Amino acid sequence: MIELFKKTFYTGLGVFALTKKKIEELAKELVEKGKLSESDVKKFVDDLFEKSESAKEQVKKQIEKITEDTLKKMNLVTKDDLDALEKRLVKKIGKKSE
Repeated sequence: MIELFKKTFYTGLGVFALTKKKIEELAKELVEKGKLSESDVKKFVDDLFEKSESAKEQVKKQIEKITEDTLKKMNLVTKDDLDALEKRLVKKIGKKSE
């Protein structure tokens, strides 16, 4: 029963948008409605929070990868490129500009 509820909940609400406070509020509501026992609350909250944090991290990584790929396709100069060029110029000229 709990597993079915978790799967439905994850799909319907969007697990990555949940905060620990919201998860605890949801658990309290479920206990009040008799859908979750007091003994299952801590496990439910911990599991759901862990899934939420994992989903957030996955979304963050995907966004970073998409951004990085897009910037590469745009062929823009990066800060590392500029730093390397500055080092080469300093070697040739002999002083660093401020």
